[in-house]
Amino acid sequence: MDELGQRVLVVAFDGWNDAGEAASAAVAHVRESGAYREVYAVDPELYFDYQYTRPQVKMDAEGTRSLVWPDATLWRPLHPGEGARLWLLSGFEPARAWQAFVAELIDAALREDITGIVALGSMMSDVPHTRPISIFAGSENEALRAEFGLEKPTYEGPAGILTVLSTAAEAAGIPCAALWASVPHYVAGHTPSPKATLALLDRLTELTGAVVPRGELPAESLAWEASIDAAASDDEEMTEYIRQLEQTRDTWDSPEASGDAIAQEFERYLRRGGDGPNSGPGPKGHGGPNSGR
Repeated sequence: MDELGQRVLVVAFDGWNDAGEAASAAVAHVRESGAYREVYAVDPELYFDYQYTRPQVKMDAEGTRSLVWPDATLWRPLHPGEGARLWLLSGFEPARAWQAFVAELIDAALREDITGIVALGSMMSDVPHTRPISIFAGSENEALRAEFGLEKPTYEGPAGILTVLSTAAEAAGIPCAALWASVPHYVAGHTPSPKATLALLDRLTELTGAVVPRGELPAESLAWEASIDAAASDDEEMTEYIRQLEQTRDTWDSPEASGDAIAQEFERYLRRGGDGPNSGPGPKGHGGPNSGR
């Protein structure tokens, strides 16, 4: 874990990079599993378009209503744990002034002496829900690739905020890795996707050595998969489609399959139109790997 260090910032943004809410749910799970204190938040007036990312009306246990504005917040862990200590950055992808937005957050990370960053994302893809969730793990940083066996990104095209943040962090001397979960595109009605969240957390633990309690996620993952099984059982066309996806996935997982199979699937997804806030099947049907997004 030398290249990432012991003060690792885990990043996820709601929106374009967050199919099935898998990435944002992973960061939320980490925060709920430990004790954290907010140490920095951007001014939402500078970066968010409220017609696109509207403030939400929330009601507390006493029935008092309040407005909650879109944000991007940095959280510091209050207690040491096993492995690296995980700082968290979560919020919404900004609508404007991306370079200024990222510069603020990188400055805040430097003040916290962050030694490495792991960006989490998720994308809709042609994969079956019955198989393990595929995780694309990549980095532009040669040392990280050598230490962890990560892929070198090759994608060219529209970029998301995770790529902008990672590029700025590397320029500031903070090594960055990215983990992207592939969420079955036909399960848009079964959001969130705890199975994808669990897969991201498992891979995050491998990279950082940090121990994150899984809580109810394993049980929720089984229930999520069972709910899709039940929906497919009444739809012959969907059942056949899933069977075809299973055959393709099993081919990828065979000893004869190329190690680039998952990366190639990401490329196909991006090039066939997953490059807008409303693309893909359902409200979270967008995103892309940090091989370019």
